[in-house]
Amino acid sequence: MASETLLARITDYVSRPNPYPLYAELREAGPVVRQADGSYLVGTYHEIAALLHDPRMSVDPRSRGEVTHKPPFLRLDDPEHHRLRTLAMRPFGPPHSPGRVDAMRGEIDRITKELMESFEAGRQIDVVDDFAYPLPVTVICRLLGVPREDEPLFRAWSDALVAAADVRPEEDTTEADKAGDQARIEMGGYLVNLAEQRRGKPSDDMLSAFVNEPDPALRLTQEELAETAVLLLIAGHETTVNLITNGVLTLLRHPEHLDQLRRDPDLLPRAVEELLRYEPPVHMRERIPLADIDVAGTPIAQGTPVVLVLASGNRDPRRFHDPDRFDPTRPDNEHLGFGSGIHVCYGAPLARIEAQAALGALLPHHLGTARLVQDPPPYRQNAMLRGPRHLPIQL
Repeated sequence: MASETLLARITDYVSRPNPYPLYAELREAGPVVRQADGSYLVGTYHEIAALLHDPRMSVDPRSRGEVTHKPPFLRLDDPEHHRLRTLAMRPFGPPHSPGRVDAMRGEIDRITKELMESFEAGRQIDVVDDFAYPLPVTVICRLLGVPREDEPLFRAWSDALVAAADVRPEEDTTEADKAGDQARIEMGGYLVNLAEQRRGKPSDDMLSAFVNEPDPALRLTQEELAETAVLLLIAGHETTVNLITNGVLTLLRHPEHLDQLRRDPDLLPRAVEELLRYEPPVHMRERIPLADIDVAGTPIAQGTPVVLVLASGNRDPRRFHDPDRFDPTRPDNEHLGFGSGIHVCYGAPLARIEAQAALGALLPHHLGTARLVQDPPPYRQNAMLRGPRHLPIQL
């Protein structure tokens, strides 16, 4: 019975500070474990990677009769996913805007330094509220063209949307779903209105690029613009907050590696990849098979929810040597921290730069002498987007 309730135990808030023993239990129970509610959990690296690349696995909630509106491209299957993702990428990255993310490096460093100006020795700060949240929010506002003073508006919308997307077995999610839909409509309306103000008056932000696209075949409809802008705003900061916060927490728990990075800052890019493996910002993803499938000898019927536990795959000893050890010099680190396949994280290049800038700025000055005020810290409710809600440290 224990393995049949693994998803309920993993998503129970009690497990939030350390779900990893449950992930080990999941891998030991088999690559695929059926749950009491009829869904399946997959916790081993090679099986997860194969399913992330399997075109029979759908991300579209409409494939099981949910949601009447068209979801954002993150939750669409090809070919529609490919069309919308390609249009969304045009003002963001290669080949059409190859320098956009790299050109943000100086700006990201400047925002990071501004946030750290108030960090004085002897002071207690909350890494989340004082640093890890405002940094990516300021960056994504700048990229999209959202006035920074409107940020409190979409923090509430974002919280409602993220809560609605969480994996919560055995819970009535009607109210959360309703609040999520309402937030999506309000936030989408706000962003479309903002974009319309730039029609015919191009500026250098992404909302402007979307509405001033000269080729009619490459334009987003108003509904697509709303869904895409909402997705970019939320995805552009939610996961990066967790990545930076989990990074600070992990380094303070491993002072020997913190010292190693202070002595050799060139290791930082590899350390960020190891953080994405060891303490990833996204722990699980749900898929729906569009046909009957077989996973490692387990038949799964079409339409049955399958939860891919990415964070468990990242700790699979059949893929990673000594997987429960944090090793910033780890070679061959093809983790699942940004997913894989056609839905690999759209903003991964930006998240990497932000995490490197944030940790790189904190390492030489503040982290060497900082100490955790509370360990484990209080975590966010969300089991899918797992990270501390607060991280108080004494400088």
